[in-house]
Amino acid sequence: MTALFERSGSAAWGLSRARFDAAVRDSVAQAFKDGAPDAGQISRYLDALHVEDLGLAVACAEGLAPAWDHFLATHRASLLRAADAIDPRGGASELADSLFADLFGLAERDGARQSLLRYFHGRSRLSTWLRAVLAQRYVDRLRAARRVEPIADDDSAAAPVAPARAVDPRRARYVEVLGLALTAAVAALAPRDRLRLTCYHAEDQTMAAIGRMLKEHEATVSRHLARTRREIREAVEARLAQDFGLDRAAIAECFQSVTEDAGTIDLREVLAIAPDPALRKNPAPDRSST
Repeated sequence: MTALFERSGSAAWGLSRARFDAAVRDSVAQAFKDGAPDAGQISRYLDALHVEDLGLAVACAEGLAPAWDHFLATHRASLLRAADAIDPRGGASELADSLFADLFGLAERDGARQSLLRYFHGRSRLSTWLRAVLAQRYVDRLRAARRVEPIADDDSAAAPVAPARAVDPRRARYVEVLGLALTAAVAALAPRDRLRLTCYHAEDQTMAAIGRMLKEHEATVSRHLARTRREIREAVEARLAQDFGLDRAAIAECFQSVTEDAGTIDLREVLAIAPDPALRKNPAPDRSST
């Protein structure tokens, strides 16, 4: 793994080769925990691994000061912007602050730092993983808050009206969990991807207009919108399975329920998790464009 270690730049943080190698082995084990990969699969996996981010995360988890300083300089501002995007009213800012404490590893167990970065395995970019963790914490808090919301009195204005027809008792849960999963998936998107979705689906802008704003060809806008919608669908399905325990049949039924009646899910409200408005004026180059 010499080439991987050199490519990661981990030596700059003072991270040992042995600790880096252990992290790579752990990443492979996590990726293939359901089966034994052959040499070709492992080779392709290692080629796609984000080793620079993995080395930085491991060094931070180890408490190496140069790595942590670089981490803060590189990721703190963007994570705080992501928090503001998730909840423009500031409801996610304290989550970002508490997340940094968990990333640093203030808590210890048996003398070892319990940094949240131990769970980063380099399969995605560190910035993407951080946004996903923040979004999940925000959704968890929303879910917890809904559990304790008081039920309206029967004769109050907020009391629900009895439906005129029979309703599948599972549909309300399906709508709720899909809404939570969708909110988290959108919140975890890169700002440029969220901006395209917001402009097209919430503001009814044409692809040509979006292309002029982002300095992209209309076909490129269309391609990225299709990719982003596909990624959202995959992320929502994964969250419905992992976070809510739905199997394939239930997930399909969940999507069907929302297709028939979206209930409380408002796409415009979900897309209100907007990226930095400055991006509209000064769009950064999209490195994923081809």
